[in-house]
Amino acid sequence: MLPRMKPRFPFLAVIGPGLLVAATGVGAGDLATAGFAGSRLGLGVAWAVLVGAAMKFVITEGLARWQLATGTSLLEGVASRIGRPAMVVFLAYFLLWSFFVCGSLIKACSVTLQALLPSLEVGPTGGAMLGLAHSLAGLGLVLLGGFKLFSRVMAVAIGLMVVSVVVAAIATGPDLAHLLRGLLVPTIPEPKTESAASPTTWVVALIGGVGGTVTVLCYGYWLRETKRDTKEHMRSARIDLAVGYAVTALFGVSMIVIASGVGPVDGKGTGLLAQLAVQLSASLGAWAGTLFLVGAWAAIFSSLLGVWQSVPYLFADTLRLLRRTPTVSRPLTQTRSYKAYLVAIATVPMLGMAFSFEQVQLLYTVCGAMFVPMLAAALLYLNNQRSHMGNRRTSWLGNAALIGTLAFFAWVGFNAAASTLPRILGR
Repeated sequence: MLPRMKPRFPFLAVIGPGLLVAATGVGAGDLATAGFAGSRLGLGVAWAVLVGAAMKFVITEGLARWQLATGTSLLEGVASRIGRPAMVVFLAYFLLWSFFVCGSLIKACSVTLQALLPSLEVGPTGGAMLGLAHSLAGLGLVLLGGFKLFSRVMAVAIGLMVVSVVVAAIATGPDLAHLLRGLLVPTIPEPKTESAASPTTWVVALIGGVGGTVTVLCYGYWLRETKRDTKEHMRSARIDLAVGYAVTALFGVSMIVIASGVGPVDGKGTGLLAQLAVQLSASLGAWAGTLFLVGAWAAIFSSLLGVWQSVPYLFADTLRLLRRTPTVSRPLTQTRSYKAYLVAIATVPMLGMAFSFEQVQLLYTVCGAMFVPMLAAALLYLNNQRSHMGNRRTSWLGNAALIGTLAFFAWVGFNAAASTLPRILGR
């Protein structure tokens, strides 16, 4: 028998699912938040991106710790140790989250591509068709190509988004000493221009928006896809996640550098990205604006593709647990519930492009702000149980980090509820 060949680049064999989490967690909202914060507060808020990435690392590491120690997904742990009512609450939130997040990704892909190719001049109907084309492309890649093709396409998109945005950031010629100080010394700078939101609000939004929310749950399913399912894989999972969130932080800091370099911008969501590209073109040349939009489009499409592939896992697993169906031998991707939800998220959210659901969106914002602290609380409970975790229980340092993350996001959620619930109730 021939000896088993060692990988030529062992480090590259370790990373993978972490980068998928990084790309999936970076959506249009995260790009816009970093752009707004950078244009109004400058390089001094770069540290907030690092803090946000570190918090999401703590959360996702805890999720991997539970799964590799027990052999069950976190949702299985919640169902068995906390109870089915928690799963019902999660499913209700999850359905709402899916509709609005998927709808915003479809629209953002269309708007960004139109900014990248202004000669298209498609109009509102054509814009909707462009969004649908992106959605169906993601559906086809996931449904027909499987995990292997999905991961390869994601690798290309991640390379495009990182290289394009980082090069554009370097081209603006940032003050490196100021940037280093902004990374290492936490401050809340005075805003360069008037804004409806306070500087603290922008900093909190930066920290909270880094790395996604519900999508961090998908890391466990990608671990299974890559055959990492034992306690011995914990070290490689930490390395994998460290690389993934380092890429997330690099991308976020680059967005702040770009926005700080071109000056104050106005606009909402993907419209802000188009304005950043215009100002980059004016100051550095058309190539810079085009390069930035290529990176922005790659970031948003990779987020769409990651959500299309991973979110149906959560639906299929949640449905199985609520039905108390025993674990099946075939992968979740081959179940009817996975395929049905994949088709649903690729088509139904298109309805949201034509209507305004302001009050529901406000309620969704409150729920989104509260999801991460609920996840942190679940990890604190589950990962400290000797009966299930043994010597893999969370260390005192890990518990301290989880408590800090829980406290921060609970505060964010409370403030979001205090400011938006009166509007939801019409007061």
